Amino acid sequence: MGIGLVLGAAFSGLIDSLVTDVILPPIGVLLAKMNFSNLFITLGGETHYDTLTKAQEAGVATINYGLFITSFIRFVIVLFVIFLVIRQLNRWKKPGQHPVDSMTKKECPYCRMSIPSKAIKCPNCSSDLDEVGEKRIKNTSSPRLRFKAK
Repeated sequence: MGIGLVLGAAFSGLIDSLVTDVILPPIGVLLAKMNFSNLFITLGGETHYDTLTKAQEAGVATINYGLFITSFIRFVIVLFVIFLVIRQLNRWKKPGQHPVDSMTKKECPYCRMSIPSKAIKCPNCSSDLDEVGEKRIKNTSSPRLRFKAK
């Protein structure tokens, strides 16, 4: 779980950079050189501020909808990546197979019934299986006995 948290934090930084450095600048150029971080509405202040930092330094309450747009785009990208990962994981499992069953069960190569993954003999068809689910080759001939004459 710790590895997932570290990877999630690194992925979050990567997505932040992707949104603020790659995606939003071309959109801002297309929309008359607009900087999304400076899109805000002042509440209660009569004066106009050019940037969000100037408005915040003056102590004016603001609605920062530009930062909200940036966060929303980040959220959509993360949501899309998670969707792609889960879709790929679902493609790897067999149709109709429960995810836990895929880890604890295997299919008998002879009768095609679901059996425990550690089984060495199929309870349905009595086939002998080795660790990977293949049939063991038994020596059906009788052992050779050698007698030495005295």
